[in-house]
Amino acid sequence: MEMVRKMIFYIVKLKGRIFFPFFILYIIMAAFIAYWLEPETFESYLTSLYWVFTTLATIGFGDYAPVTDAGKIFTIILYLTGIGMVSVFIGKIIQTVSTIEKHRVGGRMKFTGKDHIILVGWSEKSKFAIEEILSSDLKVEVVIISHFKQAPYIEERVHYVRGDATDRETLLQANLPHAKGVIIFADKAIYDNYAIKDPLLVDGKTLIIATAITSIEEETHSEIHVTAEVMNEKHISLFKHVKVDEFIPTYEMISHAAVSSLFHHGVIRMYSELMSRQFEEGMYEIARQPHWKTYRDAFVELLDKGATLVADHSDLQINKKLDNPIPENAQLFVICDKETLRQLNGEMTK
Repeated sequence: MEMVRKMIFYIVKLKGRIFFPFFILYIIMAAFIAYWLEPETFESYLTSLYWVFTTLATIGFGDYAPVTDAGKIFTIILYLTGIGMVSVFIGKIIQTVSTIEKHRVGGRMKFTGKDHIILVGWSEKSKFAIEEILSSDLKVEVVIISHFKQAPYIEERVHYVRGDATDRETLLQANLPHAKGVIIFADKAIYDNYAIKDPLLVDGKTLIIATAITSIEEETHSEIHVTAEVMNEKHISLFKHVKVDEFIPTYEMISHAAVSSLFHHGVIRMYSELMSRQFEEGMYEIARQPHWKTYRDAFVELLDKGATLVADHSDLQINKKLDNPIPENAQLFVICDKETLRQLNGEMTK
């Protein structure tokens, strides 16, 4: 009995990667021995395997049972060693699941998905961005890169990587080469924690992160859309040697919106409705159709269906060039409600 106790104690101490193969081998050997001892009782190896599983699971249907003394002695040994081993097996599974969850929440697991969106930095803006992303696309997954010990946002489609986004390994942990896009939020903590309030410190870190992303993009030949928030619009020129597709000039946009609201009441609300998915009306990208030769063709057809064509890429002068041909690489944006957008997308996919 002491020998059995010591054996079970040793098994408990085995690491999962050793214990699981050992447990499977134990099941296979037990089924083989049972079939070897009583081939007439169990008829086939599969039947003996079935009997071992039902015995160790303490189900015991009773449809098969050893009839010889050797078979009964083996069954006693199977009870003494196997049932305890099953308990250990279940405990190991629970422990493994718990460890995986700790690594996931703690940002220690590598993200292996594709076409995801990476958010660098955590703040209230990051939280709002995640909610916008999740509501805009019901399938896309989000990876947050930050320095917190625990994930700052818990949701099934939101993953967390703990580390510094200026570090190559952290970006690879977030599976950057297979990402759909990256949003770099300005690290306001740098600005707030220093006595000298210099936006250059914050934008300098954003530049280093953008440089690290560009380096991985070039190495892996990836095409990743990068949006970066800058504290000062003048610093955008510093990014000329790295690939950043779009910039969000924080202070200038806030100042411009505040001043505009004084002279044109309701401007900020209009901006909010266009940029947020919380409102019915919004600005959306729409695919160029082959039968649209000029902007007028697209403008008139879309207007009849309840959408207003407002821009091609960043060009907002559509109304002045309605008779110009639409280029092949056009990126058209319309203002409409969600229902109109669904109808337009449905017609264009037919």
